[in-house]
Amino acid sequence: MHWTTLPPLAALRAFAAFAERGGVQQAGAALNVSHAAISQQIRNLEADLGVSLLDRSGRAMTLTPEGRRLADVLLESFGAMARITGEITGRDADRPLMVSTTPSFASAWLMPRLASFREAHPEISLMIDPTSEVKPLAPGGIDVALRFGSGGWPGLESELLVRSPIALVAATSLVGDRDYADLAELRKFHWFEELGTNEATEWFARLGIDRAQSGGLSSLPGNMMMEAARQGQGVAITARVFVEEDIAAGRLRVLHEDTRKTGYFLITRPGVQRPPVRAFVRWVRRQAETAPTPALPPPGPGASEPPG
Repeated sequence: MHWTTLPPLAALRAFAAFAERGGVQQAGAALNVSHAAISQQIRNLEADLGVSLLDRSGRAMTLTPEGRRLADVLLESFGAMARITGEITGRDADRPLMVSTTPSFASAWLMPRLASFREAHPEISLMIDPTSEVKPLAPGGIDVALRFGSGGWPGLESELLVRSPIALVAATSLVGDRDYADLAELRKFHWFEELGTNEATEWFARLGIDRAQSGGLSSLPGNMMMEAARQGQGVAITARVFVEEDIAAGRLRVLHEDTRKTGYFLITRPGVQRPPVRAFVRWVRRQAETAPTPALPPPGPGASEPPG
């Protein structure tokens, strides 16, 4: 980077403040200087760049197209700088801890355990974002993600938290007790997948099942999907860890397991973590270590890859 070619930082800050606050008086108040100083800094910046950043033809000054382009970059850059400095100095320690995970994991695994975290860390404000959308981890945004997969998210640190294969499950009242060695036979049933995922759709494609010739597919929130499966309305595809109690109680039976995806991972950004993040990471690791490990049956033929 050629630092010597950049305009003075004071002029860039003044212009960014104008763009954010919408006027020279407001920008001056934000930076604790006079509005005349803001105007002079912006004029100096325009002279340095050789372009007009403000349109002064009307009653109120507005950004020119060039000014808007520069303002967008400056606001994003200054915002990132403020978030990073807040993190490394601890000034943002009071910002709520933001955790993103799937609705199923939030309701079935995380929420039943959160009382112990609040008891241990009453000073930490916590925001849980239960969504199937994979959201980026960024300074000032999502701090921690708990996601299903096989690991290896580029640019992020991940560690296996809860081991669990994908399972096809259904109520005995729907599928009986017969062995479905050819999973294509399951196409006659209605299928369920969690809203926002495409697990069932991928299975249809891998098994060569024509959606038009199947019993149909519904995408539902995780809790609704599992309740529909318990009622015998269709075959559900889900992480096995969520249905262990149903399997043990005989409400659901496992028709097939796919071990290609390992389980739920704890995902964080590399680098120094702010105190609330460190506290949550330590806590969730302990929870995973003390959680009972499901007694999975030995894999049968085709346990890691579906037949066909």
